[in-house]
Amino acid sequence: MTMLLPSINKPLNGVIWRMEIDSLSDTIYLETRTPEKQVSFTSIDLATGKTNFENYTTPERWLTGIEAAYDGVLLLHGYQSENSPVHKGLTAIDKNAQTVWSNYAYAFDHLTVNGAVVFNTQFQPKKLFLIDIKTGATLRPYNPCIDLEVNTSIQFPTAALPSDLDFEVHGNIVQSLYYNKLRIVSLHTLSKGQLEQRLLITDAAALVFEDLLNTDIQKMQPESFILYKSLVIYIKDKAILKVIPLINY
Repeated sequence: MTMLLPSINKPLNGVIWRMEIDSLSDTIYLETRTPEKQVSFTSIDLATGKTNFENYTTPERWLTGIEAAYDGVLLLHGYQSENSPVHKGLTAIDKNAQTVWSNYAYAFDHLTVNGAVVFNTQFQPKKLFLIDIKTGATLRPYNPCIDLEVNTSIQFPTAALPSDLDFEVHGNIVQSLYYNKLRIVSLHTLSKGQLEQRLLITDAAALVFEDLLNTDIQKMQPESFILYKSLVIYIKDKAILKVIPLINY
């Protein structure tokens, strides 16, 4: 039985707060935050494992974050104010961590097959329009008939029964997903009274991959992994990105 091996095993400088996948370029973007209130961003090519850029920071140390990613461009947002959760302002970063455009009046609404839909926060009522992600230029008003929802190629696990697993499962949060003949499962166990979370990949009854995701955690964690195309993607110890390719199955 062939054991699976990670194609990406990337420790990051801080807690991984958010990740976004650009399905057009097979790129994953990660937002990390540190106790010193520093936010930074990392871009990794999922097909090759190459890091495009790492620990990229903006002049704003904390009040910024990932909004969306499309066609090789990462959109970062700001906030309306220090005490408001409302997003305002957009900055576009390319794969070389270069700012290609910014507009502090725009706010992001959603992503479509034709690109990003935004609105100008200076005008009411809100009017949605499509922009060129690479330049920030206005293309046309948003048209829901043709600006359809993006297919992200991401699958999320669903709830499963623990009774058919060869582990003493703690609690009832078991997440499971199938890829061809493989089953991917996350579950919780107790070790010396401490709660742990594990990821298992099995081929029929045979275990082909296992990893300990988190130890000494305070509460059970659902949705601990995703499946993107043929890649299992998950976060280990809150700060390590791991990618397991299933392509040979």
